[in-house]
Amino acid sequence: MKTKYFTSETIDTKSKEFMEKISPFKKRTAIIFNPERAALLILDMQRFFLEEDSHAFVPSAPATIPKIAILSRLFHQQGLPVIATRHVNSDDNAKMMSVWWKDIIQRENELSEIVKELDFPFAAVVEKPQYDAFYQTGLEDSLAKSGVSQIVVTGVMTHLCVETTARSAFVRGFE
Repeated sequence: MKTKYFTSETIDTKSKEFMEKISPFKKRTAIIFNPERAALLILDMQRFFLEEDSHAFVPSAPATIPKIAILSRLFHQQGLPVIATRHVNSDDNAKMMSVWWKDIIQRENELSEIVKELDFPFAAVVEKPQYDAFYQTGLEDSLAKSGVSQIVVTGVMTHLCVETTARSAFVRGFE
């Protein structure tokens, strides 16, 4: 059963509640956000996860679109990198994805497209075959060449692609 954790009406309140819960942990970190060294990653905001008629629809995901759009425009206005990922697979690179999901998102599938609300001409697009946006992509090199050392990660499927990418960024030395 799919659950809608938040809606467009409740996303701000739920976010504030979450931030209050983690605020004691924030005091232990010495990381200070430095926009001059930051990039925005928008993970897998594809029709596959955001259209209700798709079997992979994530009920809460549409509520995030306006917030991610605002954040994207703010990064772009400041001249900071905005990078969107597009999860696509072939039979050759799917590995366990095809076993676990019994389905893969192929490039030719229209549902693999980034939703129009977040398909910005200023955003670089990285195609990725697995949960980790760094795995078998040029993302790390691209960020390093741009002088990026901090990453703001957004997207859909927090417990899979977002979390995996955030951990992968951490082990690569990104804040």
